[in-house]
Amino acid sequence: MGDRRVLVVDDDADIRELLVSVLKDDGYDALPAANGREALAMLERFAADVVVLDLMMPVMDGWTFADRMHEKWDIPIVVLSAANDIQKQAARVHAAAAVAKPFDIETLLPRIARLTGGGAAN
Repeated sequence: MGDRRVLVVDDDADIRELLVSVLKDDGYDALPAANGREALAMLERFAADVVVLDLMMPVMDGWTFADRMHEKWDIPIVVLSAANDIQKQAARVHAAAAVAKPFDIETLLPRIARLTGGGAAN
């Protein structure tokens, strides 16, 4: 159960903290990253099963992060964004799922559980 690893990439500290806390409570090993550059560095030492990704961030946005991540790793992405036309934007980064902000945690958790092999209590 502790083998399910999620990297949460969002420039909003409140969202990062909330998601990491909820995911840990749900049995995941979860870590936060504030932008794409930080997330790429973290993936060098944290073998994530899923990346929850905001698209609009400073330093390195989600689109650039996804392009660079896919060059090296094959990790499913769940886009979590307020971007217009979220389904189109999710397809652009080859995301496995997309959830629009503002979001309901009860909508997000089952998508993460599905991508990590299920088992989450939701």
